[in-house]
Amino acid sequence: MQLADTDLFVHPLQLGGNPFGWGADRDQSFAVLDAYAEAGGNFIDTADAYSAWVEGNSGGESETIIGEWMKARGNRDDMVIATKVGMHPKGRGLDPANIRNCVDASLRRLGTDRIDVYYAHRDDDDVDQVAVAETFDALVRSGKVSYLGASNFSLERLQKARKISTKFSLACYRVVQDRFNLVSRSAVDPQKQAYLRSEGMAELPFHSLASGFLTGKHTGGDATGSVRGDRVADFVDDQKALGALEVLHDVAADHEASMTATAIAWQLTHDFIPSTIASARVPEQLTELLAGMEMQLSPEEKTALDGAWVEA
Repeated sequence: MQLADTDLFVHPLQLGGNPFGWGADRDQSFAVLDAYAEAGGNFIDTADAYSAWVEGNSGGESETIIGEWMKARGNRDDMVIATKVGMHPKGRGLDPANIRNCVDASLRRLGTDRIDVYYAHRDDDDVDQVAVAETFDALVRSGKVSYLGASNFSLERLQKARKISTKFSLACYRVVQDRFNLVSRSAVDPQKQAYLRSEGMAELPFHSLASGFLTGKHTGGDATGSVRGDRVADFVDDQKALGALEVLHDVAADHEASMTATAIAWQLTHDFIPSTIASARVPEQLTELLAGMEMQLSPEEKTALDGAWVEA
């Protein structure tokens, strides 16, 4: 699938690198990456901040593991690598000097001379926006970065950033990342969807399984075995979320498929989503994720899932 209007062609499942270095150690991460590549996957998402929140980590662990894996397998040119700047504990924000320092650190950890998609991990109102755009543009012109992305940007801020890039003939954001799944849609509301379509931009959603809630494995409130159990708890006592889960269960049952695969398939019915992000701690978890790439939902099933959740 072509990624927006870039020259990148990516797998519809983007492998999230968030667990590498905490939920999955180096060997487990290598096993997941191997299984993903063997299944035809080529699109990996990470960030310089992953996984600084874990005791003993400092950030950059995920990038390091991915870089070591690509070096060991000799497959850098086969992979499309996305990473982010702005949330590392020692490199917060989008100050131009910070961006320049952080991109070089990411390149070193990844063991590569270029980053295919480089994101502003979140918006930063405290810096001059023209300077931010000029700094990202310089990275593209230097060849250190191929394309730019914006993560966790409001529609208003995304529009302003694109206008700055157009006005000064600078490289602009081509792709965006937001939290978007069956039970969390406010970050990509109909207005933002319309804007993405009008600009030919791609949405690459994260939290595609609502931190595991949409797998259906924790509906009783038991998060045993989940490294994100506290996030699942936000949904398990929500009757509206549980109602949406019932609709997902029924559609999955009709296909004799897992709820995981069905949740992924629903995301990919959206024309502005060429690829969705999901992570795995062990290779076995990839099976259900990849199955979602093959599922074809009927118009009636999509309508049922679309209507299963209405934001308050």
